[in-house]
Amino acid sequence: MTPIARTLLATALGLATCAAAQAQDKLTYMTNWYAQAEHGGFYQAVATGLYKKHGLDVTIKMGGPQVNTLQLMAAGQADCIMGSSDMQMMVARAGGLPVVTVAAVFQKDPQVLISHDNVRSFEEMKDKTILIAPSAQRGYWLWLKSRYGLKDEQTRPYTFNIQPFVADRNTVQQGYLTSEPFAIQKAGVKANTHLFADHGWSSYATTVSCMEETVKSRPKVIENFVKATMEGWKSFLADPAPGAALIRKDNPNMTDEQIAYSVGKLKEMGIITSGDARSAGIGVINEARARQNHAFLVDNKLIDGTKLKFEDAFRLDWVKTAKVLP
Repeated sequence: MTPIARTLLATALGLATCAAAQAQDKLTYMTNWYAQAEHGGFYQAVATGLYKKHGLDVTIKMGGPQVNTLQLMAAGQADCIMGSSDMQMMVARAGGLPVVTVAAVFQKDPQVLISHDNVRSFEEMKDKTILIAPSAQRGYWLWLKSRYGLKDEQTRPYTFNIQPFVADRNTVQQGYLTSEPFAIQKAGVKANTHLFADHGWSSYATTVSCMEETVKSRPKVIENFVKATMEGWKSFLADPAPGAALIRKDNPNMTDEQIAYSVGKLKEMGIITSGDARSAGIGVINEARARQNHAFLVDNKLIDGTKLKFEDAFRLDWVKTAKVLP
């Protein structure tokens, strides 16, 4: 090959490389808390190149206390966010923010109440002090009151500190299946964990939710993001090490022990892979179930059903098409 031919070939290869790099569509996804195993599939898709494989250059931003992810997305600082639940996203939509949910990773909401080991059921909590966050008053607490006869007078504010629970056996506290029970266990306290999802609470959790304008203007990007994310979750559950390394990088306070505990609970309780996910794929949202959640919000006057149509709050075809089976 002549020197001129070699130069032309090198130039062509360089241009091809630049074109390939430019082909990566940028997308920023914001989580709902500091990096943790509950965000593992997103980090895994970055760590293993799954997003790049699908033509995406994805940045994951951490949420945290006092971080209003909905507000930041509306201001253009994120393309999509992790909603705590599909119900939370519907309430936001009813409140005037045009947010659309396109997938829900957690088929079971990991919200729990944690009791001392002498309390074996929700029914046995009627004479206990229950520590819950104010936001719960407009969510699962309404369901617990209706289903189990619990009373507002029992509640006290939960301050995200386990010490009041540890110190008082007459106390029950809220928690996340993969987090607070681990801290309580480490404190040497015997406790029972009561998972709402195993008793009829139908909320989805860990959503992929985006502004309506993003969904309409970048449909292929969102479709690819959904597909790659669900592949990331499948990979993370099989071998969490790559994603865990990025989680620890973003959140140095996260320990290997906590990550291992959380991943174990996600698997044990079928948080990601149970229900419809078995046959329809990770991240799927069953329309009938989501409509049931919409009806719960309407019935409890958390949204106005005449102003928020179910169809406006969801776009379900992409996750159905992805069909990443566990």
